[in-house]
Amino acid sequence: MEDEIMQVRMLAVRRFKAGESPESICISLGKSRFWLYKWVKRFDGGDPSWFENRSRRPLLTPNRTASEIEEIIKMVRLNLYNQDLFCGAQAILWEMEDLGIKPLPSARTISRILARNNLTHRRTGRYEPKGTAYPALPSHLPNQTHQADFIGPCYLQGPIRFYSLNIVDTATVRCGLHPSLSMASQAVLDGFWAAWKRIGIPDRVQTDNALSFFGSRRHPRGMGPLIRLCLHHGVEPWFIPMGEPWRNGMVENFNERYQQRFLGKVSMASVADLHAGSLAFEQRHNSRYRYSKLKGDTPLKALAASKARLRFPEEETPPRHPLAKPEIGKYHLVRLIRSDLKLDVFGERFSMPPETMLEYVVATIDVKEQKLKLFLDKTQVEEFDYKMR
Repeated sequence: MEDEIMQVRMLAVRRFKAGESPESICISLGKSRFWLYKWVKRFDGGDPSWFENRSRRPLLTPNRTASEIEEIIKMVRLNLYNQDLFCGAQAILWEMEDLGIKPLPSARTISRILARNNLTHRRTGRYEPKGTAYPALPSHLPNQTHQADFIGPCYLQGPIRFYSLNIVDTATVRCGLHPSLSMASQAVLDGFWAAWKRIGIPDRVQTDNALSFFGSRRHPRGMGPLIRLCLHHGVEPWFIPMGEPWRNGMVENFNERYQQRFLGKVSMASVADLHAGSLAFEQRHNSRYRYSKLKGDTPLKALAASKARLRFPEEETPPRHPLAKPEIGKYHLVRLIRSDLKLDVFGERFSMPPETMLEYVVATIDVKEQKLKLFLDKTQVEEFDYKMR
């Protein structure tokens, strides 16, 4: 087909050069005068391949992102990826804003650059522990285990900087959201209290090792606001190994959906809009989203099918920081003991027995007994005095 088209072009130019009138040439070929003169001009240009198609792509693209910005986007994405952090377009945009990069491209532009450079793949491999199996928490019944995480900083129009406390019930995938302008102690109490009033109080809360969750590395035995809140209400906090965010995989996956389906789609200009939008997204997720884990049910249908009785806070308003130190209760840290045989408990280090090398252990702090107990595959292998301060 393409050869026939090029033959028509050459025939038309030969007839024109032989003196035939443009009108008769165009009528016989069903072409316009503009078409004929275009190919005559190409022929007169002296290019031996004048009759072939040429790319219509412009030689210059004035709106194309500068190569320096494109390289920064690629480097920021690589850095986030290597730190096991979110590395999508919005996360890259926030990181570039924090770095003071100007001019800032849009999230849409960043997405196009990532796609053009084949940087849209996600991690598929899982870490395989060298020793004992990872001590996973139960997730058969509603509110046996919640996973919680702060996402942010995020930005509203204005700009207004905020964070979102996202909580997911691992049995039913119900979520509880609470946006706040900070991750301070009172914001932590407010966030968990508000979520518990809607989805219930769990038996366990699993989080990463963020300061907002455990307290302070200067006072590792001081019990931060979340630990105190949990122990006062019969909840056992669990802290995943440092540098292993996939251990909180359900809430991490939810965070990605939150970014794509809420932050990426809902326009919000005020804190009031943010609170209303967060609650609407929470309700929509729990009532409409369907999961293969739940055999196609929604989170609320899975909750109804379980016929579980949930426990809710008795007080309407959240407790105020600082809470009194609990006198009973336990909280736990899961840690991988490396070749140095050291256990890190929020910055405080303890020597471990040789059999724990390259094994996952559970360090349980018993507040009533003032003890730090070390468990390897449910067997206690060490115990330390652990006076709360």
